[in-house]
Amino acid sequence: MNLSDFEKTNHSGLYISKAAHPTFGKKYIARFQYERKRYVKVLGYTRKDGLTKKTALDLMLKFKDSIIVKEDTIEPTVIKNEEKNNSFENEQLSKLIKENEELIAILGNYKKLNPEILAEGIQKIYDLEELKKYQIELIKLQNHLESNSQRMIIIFEGRDASGKGGAIRRMTRYMNNKHYRIVALGKPTETQRTQWFFQRYVERFPTGGEIVLFDRSWYNRAMVEPIFGFCTKEEHEIFMEDVVNFEQDLVRQGMILIKLYFSVSKEEQKRRFDRRIQDPLRQWKFSEVDMQAQDLWDEFSEKKYEMLRRTTSRSAPWHIVRSDDKHKARLEAIKVILNSVDYDGRNYSLDYEPNEDVNISVQRELLQMRKSKNY
Repeated sequence: MNLSDFEKTNHSGLYISKAAHPTFGKKYIARFQYERKRYVKVLGYTRKDGLTKKTALDLMLKFKDSIIVKEDTIEPTVIKNEEKNNSFENEQLSKLIKENEELIAILGNYKKLNPEILAEGIQKIYDLEELKKYQIELIKLQNHLESNSQRMIIIFEGRDASGKGGAIRRMTRYMNNKHYRIVALGKPTETQRTQWFFQRYVERFPTGGEIVLFDRSWYNRAMVEPIFGFCTKEEHEIFMEDVVNFEQDLVRQGMILIKLYFSVSKEEQKRRFDRRIQDPLRQWKFSEVDMQAQDLWDEFSEKKYEMLRRTTSRSAPWHIVRSDDKHKARLEAIKVILNSVDYDGRNYSLDYEPNEDVNISVQRELLQMRKSKNY
């Protein structure tokens, strides 16, 4: 029946059929809606039974109340759900309280610490854990070189405070110190000044199964020496012409040569210098050369550009590592080293792909330097 077949009553939402319905024994029926549900009730009366609207209304209200009562029986379930939710919330609260107590037990009286220092310390723990997987691979690589009597040279170049020393320490932390050496040469002696320029470096070269890490190298003559007048223009030019052939000869004779340039931005270098000055534990790192590094930034940029352009080669390419983020720089530098040798037992579940935001090609670095001298 359509709504037009019903007659509206004085009770909102309640309708009674205008005529007896043949399908239901010629009885009158009524309908109403409750909570968007439509209910139809056979009233059980005919006109002969003396059905009145009031009688129908009373019957329908009684029926409606019975419907609502039945739906009210759901309430205990609702209560149970609420109790269940409260139980879940209490369980979560207990869990948070327990975790909080455990963290306080580990951190101690952390409120006395500078939040930035605390956050930095916690981040270092995560960084060290991430590095460990790759440090294990460095040990495997070292064992491989020893077993095959192979020689490796790793050159670390970059401006002052670019992160070379920290990277070297992270790389060698777990390596067998019998099979690697860190070389950081100072000013040449008067005798060394009269020798072939490369001689004092060659004397420190690795033997079979050994790795030598140069914290600055013969590339001092490409950048530092000409800027501070420690060599003549002619000596600088001779070096730039000879170094590619020198390195090609090394590689041809079986040397594994890796050249890493740590590229720090001018702003980050200044921040690190300021920290060295302010921190008593780092003040020893700050030197007179450091004081001039910012003032001579453009001069170093020019020499850096020339060095990268003229001394990268197929046999001994430069690997540019953006080092404003020390951890990412160290991780990418380790990847470069691990990818240079096909060693035994490599863990292929690790990610050896370069992060292109950190591990920059020479061409991309040169292009960036043509646009800006920020690096």
